[in-house]
Amino acid sequence: MESAILKKGDIFELTITDFADKDRCFGRLDNGMGVMVSGMLAPGDRVRVLVRRVKQRFIDAQALQVVEGSPDRVEPKCGYFGVCGGCKLMHVTYEAQLRYKKKKVADDLEHIGGFVDPPVELVVPAHSPVHYRNKVEFSCSSIRYLLPEELPLEQLDRPKDFALGFHAPGNFEKVLDIDYCYLATDRMNDLLRLTRLFALEHHLAPYAVKAHEGYLRNLMLRSSMHSGEIMVNIVTSWYDAKLMKQYADFLAEALPEERLTVVNNVTAKKNTVATGDYEYTIQGSGSLTESLGSLDFRVSANSFFQTNTRQAEVLYDEIIKVAGLRDDDTVYDLYCGTGTITLYLARHCRQAVGIEVVESSLRDAAMNASMNGIANADFFQADLKDFQALLQRLSQYEAPGVIVTDPPRAGMHPKALETMIRLGARRIVYVSCNPSNLARDGREICRNGYRLVSVQPVDMFPHTVHVESVACFERIAQ
Repeated sequence: MESAILKKGDIFELTITDFADKDRCFGRLDNGMGVMVSGMLAPGDRVRVLVRRVKQRFIDAQALQVVEGSPDRVEPKCGYFGVCGGCKLMHVTYEAQLRYKKKKVADDLEHIGGFVDPPVELVVPAHSPVHYRNKVEFSCSSIRYLLPEELPLEQLDRPKDFALGFHAPGNFEKVLDIDYCYLATDRMNDLLRLTRLFALEHHLAPYAVKAHEGYLRNLMLRSSMHSGEIMVNIVTSWYDAKLMKQYADFLAEALPEERLTVVNNVTAKKNTVATGDYEYTIQGSGSLTESLGSLDFRVSANSFFQTNTRQAEVLYDEIIKVAGLRDDDTVYDLYCGTGTITLYLARHCRQAVGIEVVESSLRDAAMNASMNGIANADFFQADLKDFQALLQRLSQYEAPGVIVTDPPRAGMHPKALETMIRLGARRIVYVSCNPSNLARDGREICRNGYRLVSVQPVDMFPHTVHVESVACFERIAQ
């Protein structure tokens, strides 16, 4: 079918050939015109689609019906799939997910970065595609998102004015009331159930975003994969010592064998973020200990820590593998956060220097170094965008032989990227959670005297579209 004769409202059939961004998939007409299709589809699906817009370069369409399913399709484990925005790929086999993620990294490096036949390895699979998260954040709302099957019902099994679960995609007010999440551990799901029960029995008012009123805002759960400790962080609009004591006692009685610590973050801000302006320790130490390799880390309620512990170890081992560290090396770890990568590096070089702009993260990093008895790791607060200031700040150290950078999802600021390149390390190890930004930044690195040696994707988040990559760039000899 020719795109020239298609118009808004037309319906036709199409074979899906690839995943695309923003919950869409991709296919082509016989004339080569691309079609972006919204819906929970999979490559290999034959679908009926409705044309929503005809643009100059592609057609925007909505899936109406899967006429013939892809061989990669499976029945999703989770009954919330397609409604909850967390898992986007649970309807395809895990092997197909890994193929897609490798292709995503390679395609972005080729089409955005301009790399020819980029050296992308097979994705390292997760140890388990379910129950892998060590941290889950649930939201509480006074407006429950109704499931499609609930809409025609006059009477509902649960209240409409209370929900504890995940925000509906694209909706900051409504929350999908979740009974069980397959990415969380079973014990986290128990705590979700118990917290809902306690809230309903004590008539705790859920937070209403627009009205900016209500008590219960969020439930954040952490679990140590190594020590077995569990942290419950309940986020509320004000502090009620008596109620919090009752809540902690309720959890302890229901789960007497568990090592629980309970904290209460309190905030009056107009947002839905699961952090507070004040924190109260209700039970236990207020933190837990997690391990990566042979290193221990103290994790508090608002600390950043890799969400998949086992795969974080795989990721960090890959960093060490490709960095090619020497005993006399000085290594810079940019965007070091709480120092997890820095401390991993310090065991393989003479000096590791972590650089970070967030002061609280640096305090945690120094504490983690002390806790592990690592004396050759230092941490500094610095803005990577100012090259001369950075040199002055780090004048006591030798120039880095290796640089490891693990930037936020948005990638590196152009001035920070320029600063990193000017430091002249023989190798740059770029840890990326966003293939498109890896491609963009990698192109600039290679324009300035480096070559791309290897890219190792690691699946940190099965059933989602996210993929981490460890890319190694080597300076070309002058």
